[in-house]
This record gives sequence, structure tokens and C-alpha cells, in this order.
Amino acid sequence: MADKKAIRDAYGEVLVKIGRENKNVVVLDADVASSSKSILFGKEFPDRFFNVGIAEANMAAMAAGLATTGKIPFVNTFAAFMVLRAADPIRSLISYTNLNVKLAGTYAGLSDSYDGASHHAIADIAFMRALPNMTVISVADAVETEMATRAVVDYKGPVYLRLSRAEVPIIFDTSYNFEIGKGVQLTDGNDVTIVATGYMVQKALEAADQLKAKGIKARVVNIHTIKPIDKELLVKCAQETGAVVTAEEHNIYGGLGAAVAEVLTKEYPVPMEYVGVQDVFAESGDYEQLLKKYGLSAENIVYKVESVVKRKK
Repeated sequence: MADKKAIRDAYGEVLVKIGRENKNVVVLDADVASSSKSILFGKEFPDRFFNVGIAEANMAAMAAGLATTGKIPFVNTFAAFMVLRAADPIRSLISYTNLNVKLAGTYAGLSDSYDGASHHAIADIAFMRALPNMTVISVADAVETEMATRAVVDYKGPVYLRLSRAEVPIIFDTSYNFEIGKGVQLTDGNDVTIVATGYMVQKALEAADQLKAKGIKARVVNIHTIKPIDKELLVKCAQETGAVVTAEEHNIYGGLGAAVAEVLTKEYPVPMEYVGVQDVFAESGDYEQLLKKYGLSAENIVYKVESVVKRKK
């Protein structure tokens, strides 16, 4: 996990590759193309790239129209603005009519760190997964970003692709098997399952290493698709380890933790703990320092694991 690459860079690069392979792919951006890296697509395919300006709702509506003509629109803006400013057309035009639009929300979680609470996205998973017909994907590294972006091109229907701004360690290689709706077990262990998504997957792997030194064997599961969630894998892990800790760069309400709890409370209840933003707005500052301050750290995952293991029957 030594090599690092920014998720937004990987996204921009694969968008260009996809554009070369599929002429129906079009890209829209709300005047943040240099940040979302959709600018790479725009430079190579200017006739299929639309910078709509700071008009997120209009952009989503335009994408809906393009989808009705057989195009595959990728809609790009900061994750916070995707759900706050484009919510109405995403719900009423894209989700309601089940259109083939791909919504790429970049700078997710706290990754737009220095811009503060106005730009942090800690409620986007909650909003998107509550929409009927919407598929929600949160990627963990550059390799998964490329594979997920390719997968959503082939998938028919609306997708929310959650992307971080951050440079993150490379976790996967080209042998990695990405499938929409299927979680991936990354480490084995019978004492507890750590279910993570996005940037928190690497934190979960760090925590598993720390826990191993303490004699606790943690199973780490990457749930990249939060909706539809892999119920079968979650129940299997709960049955085999008897305790679950979820880890996400999102509010503890409505995100991954809630989605996992919805499955397990019905199918196989076990002690659970939640690592996420504790229902507060974060301040601005250095990204890693913010993550640590708001509990999104390997150390806090370890703490939660130690807590939940004590509650096992």
C-alpha cells in the first residue's frame, strides 16, 4: 500500500479512456472541471463536454434530457453541491424516471478539507440511497475508481459515484474483481468484522494490523456498493464473527452504518459500533488532522473494535 494516487486523477483518466471507447458518453461539469478532473475529457472531446457554469440543478436536468436520447451522461460537481443544489432534478427527473445518468460527486466526505463545512459532504450517501432506482457506489482507491467507472457505464440506470479528492494508498491491483452490488472480503478473522467504504477502507486495514498485535483477528470487508448492499456477505460475516464495526467518511446517520444495521437487525443481530462523523459539522483544516479530530482514524476503529468485542455473547 506504499504507492499513492488521487482518486479524482484516476477518475479523470478513465473518463477519457471510456470516451474513446464509447461515443455515447458525454460529460457535464458545473465549472469545477479542473477539480473534478473532467477537464481531461473536455480537452480530448470538446464536442461532448458541457461546462454549464455554476448551475448544478440545470446541469442535472440537461443530463436527464441527454439520457432520453441514448447518451450516457456523466454529471460532475462537488458531492456537497450535487445533493444540495441539484437534489430536485436528481429526484424528480433522473431517479423518478429511472434514467441512465451517472452522477459523479467528487471531494466527498471531508476531503475538501480547507473549504470547511460548506464544502464537506457528510449527508450525500443518506440522500442518494433513499432515492428509489438509485445505485450508490463509494470507491476506495485509484484501481477501484477505474473499475467502478467502467462498470457504471455498462450498468443501465442512475448511479451515484462517490469520489474523494484525496491522494490515497493503492490497495488493489489489476486482479481485483469489482462487481456492482458485491462486497469484497480483504482480510480474514473470526473475532470481528470491520465493514468499511471509500477512504476508510485503508484505515480499516491499518486498524486490522494494529488489532492483530493485540491478539484480535479482524475481518475487513469493503462495501463499495452501498445500494444495493451485499446482504448475503454481511449476514455471513455477522454469523461467523459475532460483532461488526462500520467505518465511513459520512455522518453516522443514514450512511453505511445505517445500511448495514438495517440488514443485520432483521437478518442476524450482533453487537455493532459505528465509526463516522458524529452528527456535527467539521471545521476547515488539514485533511488527515480533520479525520483524526472527528474520529475517522485507524486508532478509533481499534477502540470501537475493542468495545464491541467485549459485548459479544
